[in-house]
Amino acid sequence: MAAPASYHEEEALGKAYDARLMRRLLTYLRPYRLQVAGAILLLMGASALEIVGPWLTQQVIDRAIPEADRSLLTTLTLAYVAATLGGFVLQYAQGILTTWLGQGVMYDLRMEIFRKLQRHDLRFYDKNPVGRLMTRITNDVETLNELFSSGLVSVFGDIFTLVFIVGAMLYMDWTLALAAFSVLPLVFWAAFLFRARIRDAYRDIRKRLARLNSFLHERITGIRTVQLFNREPADQKEHERLNEDYLQAHLRSITYYALFFPVIEFFTALALALIIWVGGWQITSGAVTVGVVAAFLQYARRFFRPIQDLSEKYNLLQGAMASSERIFQLLDGEIDIVDPEDPVDLPPETRGEIEFRDVSFAYGETEDGEPDWVLREMSFRVAPGEKVAIVGHTGAGKSTLINLLMRFYEPQQGEILLDGVPIRRLRIRDLRERIGLVLQDVFLFSQDVAYNIRLGEEGIDDDRVQAAAERVGAAGLIGRLEEGYEQPLGERGTSLSVGERQLLSFARALAFDPAILVLDEATSSVDSQVEETIERATDELLQGRTSLVIAHRLSTVQNADRILVLHHGRLREQGDHDELLAAEGLYARLHELQFARAVG
Repeated sequence: MAAPASYHEEEALGKAYDARLMRRLLTYLRPYRLQVAGAILLLMGASALEIVGPWLTQQVIDRAIPEADRSLLTTLTLAYVAATLGGFVLQYAQGILTTWLGQGVMYDLRMEIFRKLQRHDLRFYDKNPVGRLMTRITNDVETLNELFSSGLVSVFGDIFTLVFIVGAMLYMDWTLALAAFSVLPLVFWAAFLFRARIRDAYRDIRKRLARLNSFLHERITGIRTVQLFNREPADQKEHERLNEDYLQAHLRSITYYALFFPVIEFFTALALALIIWVGGWQITSGAVTVGVVAAFLQYARRFFRPIQDLSEKYNLLQGAMASSERIFQLLDGEIDIVDPEDPVDLPPETRGEIEFRDVSFAYGETEDGEPDWVLREMSFRVAPGEKVAIVGHTGAGKSTLINLLMRFYEPQQGEILLDGVPIRRLRIRDLRERIGLVLQDVFLFSQDVAYNIRLGEEGIDDDRVQAAAERVGAAGLIGRLEEGYEQPLGERGTSLSVGERQLLSFARALAFDPAILVLDEATSSVDSQVEETIERATDELLQGRTSLVIAHRLSTVQNADRILVLHHGRLREQGDHDELLAAEGLYARLHELQFARAVG
């Protein structure tokens, strides 16, 4: 089923030209001021040479040929060739310079967007699909590249050419110039209609492309479900419909272009006919020479070419305005979780004490506008070196505790402390480098095994990578790979099993040697053999290291120093395994249910 149109509302275009956005775009040219000035000078030179050829033609016809002056004819011919070659060289240099300029600006812009995306908290990514963000940093940036490379600077060339040719025509003969300019109202009328039609067609193309991309992204990533439920024929039919809509939108734009350029060519021919007619009358009366009329015929053809270019650049401009608006909206978005203005510096040796004080948190709101609390008045303390397990039904708030501890989100109420310091007072980097987090859903990059353990950290050498892999029992797995630690893993590590990916995530966490280790249901998706390997490694490694273990299977946390039992976002019970069983409360019921399932 097609995505609802409201999902693609952001694709609608704003104004074709926005002075505020343009001024901001121009700020990206500041580091390249000299290059811009050079490109404009090259354009001025090339535009000036545009008027040389027709003038030389006039001189040949009116002077060299009637006077039979072969020397002058040769000189004028060589000058014509030189002017043509000079224009070619200047245009080539200008093209190289503006293309380099556009690429430089795009490099800066992509770096700025990526830096901003890295600093955003997870709440931002909850609201913005990955596909939309990828479009910003690829398609929208590429649209701006076209503006800077072939639009923004080169438009000066079209303007210079028009000004120089108009000046030359008026200087040579104002009567013939007015005859040529008499068709301009018709040209402007055609350009106005073209811009209005192509604007609508461009909007339709953008919307339909977004819908098609959304459909393809969902069906390719969800191909297992599609094939499992035999949805291939239905999805093929829906793809055909979306593809047809996209095709028709493109065909409409092609139709407008196919009409516009012949119309401009017709008006150009009309201007040439008027020049021949008016010029012919003037020649017969002796008011102008044949050479002047011949020069005007060349000027007229060169005059209408930049008008066509400017009409095309209008389409480029409106696309750039839409893309820049979306990019600047992304860049201007506030980052909720930032470093404090006066951060507290923790000592190099972290004790690992964690404390939650009356913490309440909600991801969103209820229909009444009230916070939809996931955690309520959560308070507990984890002593340095203590192993604390967190258990509870699905949705009890276990993973949310970890999200708040890592400052992926901020609590609405209360505070969290590390070694007695509120984590809001710590630099985000200082906080996170002291905590090793192993998630249930492991993300591996497409690079090799060693990179996925050290994640590009230069301070972690090969010996440390191998030591971490050996301590978690991953060395055997890596040894079986064809290229060992240099084996590329493919997208998301799909060449490995769930258990193998989990072992590498343990090696990754241990290679960074954190003071605090957090396991978020890290063994819930692995088989018993791999789980036993992981448990043997972690039991040894957790000695003397503060650890939080979120677990679904209670059998994995029975040896914890203390167990916290969460229920509907509140801390209901805490104690060790034997104490909680003896209390015959929530933990005892959870244990009984899991034991009954295991026996069954």
